[in-house]
Amino acid sequence: YHYNLFHLTGIRLAPKEKLNIPVLFMPDAMTMYKAEVVFHVMKENGENWTYDASAESNKDLNRNVSLAEDGGIQGILWRYPIHGIPEAPQQKLVVVQCQARQRIEQRVEMLLFGVVPDGRNSDTANTANCEKTTDLFLLYHLGFSEKVEFLYELQYQSNEIRSQLESLVGMNLVEKEWDAESEIVTLIFNVVFAPNKPMRSKATLVVQWVTGGVWKFPMLFLATEPEVDDVINIVAVGLNKESVVGFKLTSQTR
Repeated sequence: YHYNLFHLTGIRLAPKEKLNIPVLFMPDAMTMYKAEVVFHVMKENGENWTYDASAESNKDLNRNVSLAEDGGIQGILWRYPIHGIPEAPQQKLVVVQCQARQRIEQRVEMLLFGVVPDGRNSDTANTANCEKTTDLFLLYHLGFSEKVEFLYELQYQSNEIRSQLESLVGMNLVEKEWDAESEIVTLIFNVVFAPNKPMRSKATLVVQWVTGGVWKFPMLFLATEPEVDDVINIVAVGLNKESVVGFKLTSQTR
């Protein structure tokens, strides 16, 4: 499973004492790896816990205990499943710039390095695929087909930035190219940015392969000052006399 797990035996724990178990994850491909950490606890004096075998047994209970010959519980097991999801180093900043009250539409190219073809690590990939509907990450992408190989989401630094940008930014995947030899996937996104005022806001495009592996692309949405609406000329009617010019402002919203 590409995990280095320390095998600990003969450790004595006092009541309510804590034990830290080191787990080292060293992935060699951008795909999900799975393992299980199992703790087996027995009484120090070698005695067993009482166990009524005639009672209706629970499958989970039977899986997590080791029974002695006399029917007592010799040991209790705690099982902790581990999912290792490799994350690529943060990529180069992508800047999308537009003048306020204008609209820009541009193609943005994202390169995903280290994507192995389907033939490699197939057992791990298939296992991940079978359980992908329960992965927390996928819950944010309701509406995607299960055949989609890559999932993406634009994440914001705060809810305030989300409320500011969500209605101004549109992003969708328009092209995908997989080079199995170089293990590089090229994703091309169509980005629409229509700012209504000057701003400088950051976001992160998070891309996940359905078999595991996460790439993060920082993005900067920059809106510059808008064009001048009009020029107001005020002509003096004389010294120490007021000159008045009127103009109307119309609100874009309620």
